[in-house]
Amino acid sequence: MFRGVTSLPNEPRFALITSETDEAQAAARSLTKRYKPCDRDDADVLVVLGGDGFMLHTLHEMLDAGDERPLFGMNRGTIGFLMNEWRPSGLAERLAGSKAIKVRPLAMKATRIDGSTAEHPAINEVSLLRQMRQAAKIEMSVDGRVVMPELVCDGVLVATPAGSTAYNFSARGPILPLSANMLALTPIAPFRPRRWTGAILPDEVAVCLRVLEPERRPVAAVADQFEVRDVAEVRVTLDRKRALTLLFDPEHALDERIAMEQFIT
Repeated sequence: MFRGVTSLPNEPRFALITSETDEAQAAARSLTKRYKPCDRDDADVLVVLGGDGFMLHTLHEMLDAGDERPLFGMNRGTIGFLMNEWRPSGLAERLAGSKAIKVRPLAMKATRIDGSTAEHPAINEVSLLRQMRQAAKIEMSVDGRVVMPELVCDGVLVATPAGSTAYNFSARGPILPLSANMLALTPIAPFRPRRWTGAILPDEVAVCLRVLEPERRPVAAVADQFEVRDVAEVRVTLDRKRALTLLFDPEHALDERIAMEQFIT
């Protein structure tokens, strides 16, 4: 993860990417009247109007397209953790003075019971979840070494620092500073070993999660919003070849938000 000053021009050209919600559409109309945004292909920066879910969807679209242009989100959703405050005035100045956060996605390779594979990136986390009433049984390896022969649980997840305040935190996993270069390995409702609360791993490792008794205890793998069912094994690594850039107002940058989440009760 990296924080730095953007290299945008003083009056960056921007295009709008807008959620279908009424709030986002109204915001787009307001900005269009005020600034006359350019076409997406001509933009220096993309302004995203919506909530965190829409921003996550947009980030995956950028990854799929190989588009490395920065994104500046304005919250027209609920929480808006990945977004800036909605403020129509002074947008050009905000863009030119914004701070850049670069995030790298996880790479998930899931092997199904039938031997077929699926690969997908994850910006927040890769999670394994039981599909039926029976608990999952999962063997965990790090860089080829078995670190836990059997975890009986509802699931387990690997989270990036950017995603550590999301599902990972709800599962009682640690909040990781963006500069930590670490990953969180967190159990979801562990039954055995009951007292294991997870691990913090260097982000250069490869985590392998092998499902024990996969036919009897089926498990799904989810990379953010992409699901693969009936998996036998999932390999998770940090994708160092790709990066996404999020822009924030200096007083509300993502790294500071994540740090402050540790003190919210």
